[in-house]
Amino acid sequence: MSASLFPPTPIQLLDLQAQHAPIQPELDATLRATFQEAAFIQGSAVQQFASELGQYLGVPHVIPCANGTDALQLALMSLGLPAGTEILVPAFTYVATWEAAAVLGLVPVPVDVDPATYNLDPAAVAAAITPCTGAILAVHLFGQCADLEALRLLAEQHGVALVEDNAQAIGATFTTSTGQVWGAGTVGEVGTTSFFPSKNLGGFGDGGALFTRDEARAQRLRQLANHGQSRKYYHEHIGLNSRLDTLQAALLRVKLPHLPAWTAARQRIAAQYDAALLGHSRLRPPGRDPRSTHVFHQYTVQTPDEPGQRERLQQYLGAQGIPSAVYYPLPNHLQPAYAYLGHQQGQFPVAERLARTVLSLPMHPMLTTEQVAYICQVLQAWE
Repeated sequence: MSASLFPPTPIQLLDLQAQHAPIQPELDATLRATFQEAAFIQGSAVQQFASELGQYLGVPHVIPCANGTDALQLALMSLGLPAGTEILVPAFTYVATWEAAAVLGLVPVPVDVDPATYNLDPAAVAAAITPCTGAILAVHLFGQCADLEALRLLAEQHGVALVEDNAQAIGATFTTSTGQVWGAGTVGEVGTTSFFPSKNLGGFGDGGALFTRDEARAQRLRQLANHGQSRKYYHEHIGLNSRLDTLQAALLRVKLPHLPAWTAARQRIAAQYDAALLGHSRLRPPGRDPRSTHVFHQYTVQTPDEPGQRERLQQYLGAQGIPSAVYYPLPNHLQPAYAYLGHQQGQFPVAERLARTVLSLPMHPMLTTEQVAYICQVLQAWE
């Protein structure tokens, strides 16, 4: 394909302006109403949004907080684990999953992932559990559920907590062997999410939330997120100052009803990519767990594990006007910040190979059929 060929309209990796344009009047009206109310901390929209999100996810307790990383930290704080307790985490994930454990004096213990779905490998989790393990922190990476049935069973068998990092898979579901349908983020003791602007349900700044079915845990999480207090100036716990701004909650209320349609659009785009990559000799599409739906926060392919191949593909796409991104180029066990844990290169081969080979394609609900067809044509021509 000639490098002079360009798409019919410019392609963005993420296009929030296009996504917001159809709902701009609603957003503007909400902004005005929030400014008029002037209750910028814990205003009425915060609890309204929590209730509406709980109805959407089918979970009774939603606790909004300041961001997704705080949500992870609060989830672990609610477990009351002593310093030094081991937290099993994916070897291939964003650093926040590890960070939340490390800042509390807990020990992130990496576990390798499935090479197709990129999520925790339950067999590797089973092998990593020790008497020092306090929790399994499962990440539903790129929009697909980890093996919730196997992970919950392991957690129950060993008496450890299951915590879900659902920042990338809000709205995904998992169907069990008995036909039960579980919502991502609602299965473990605590689930978490992020409303970072690039997320499937993104705000206009930072934001996050926690989910639980346990009323006592929900009460504790609310206290922990509000300086450890249940009433002003009386502090039962050491907590955080981690609240979702009223403005963010109000704007997220506008966006939440559109999430199902945006998810369906992502799934249609992914189906076009799948068809284009079927039988491709050099590119491997993301694997699917048939028990899970996929909401495609990212559509992430794998290139051959040969020096320079990913870079060659990324440059080729860029020359055709197609942006792409690498999530994530260096596994956390090889990051300088976690050198104190003593892990070496080669210990988690799947995560290390993924870090060398993954590349995420444009994925957002406003991509047009013509744009996706063009991307598919370019991908099919790569050798």
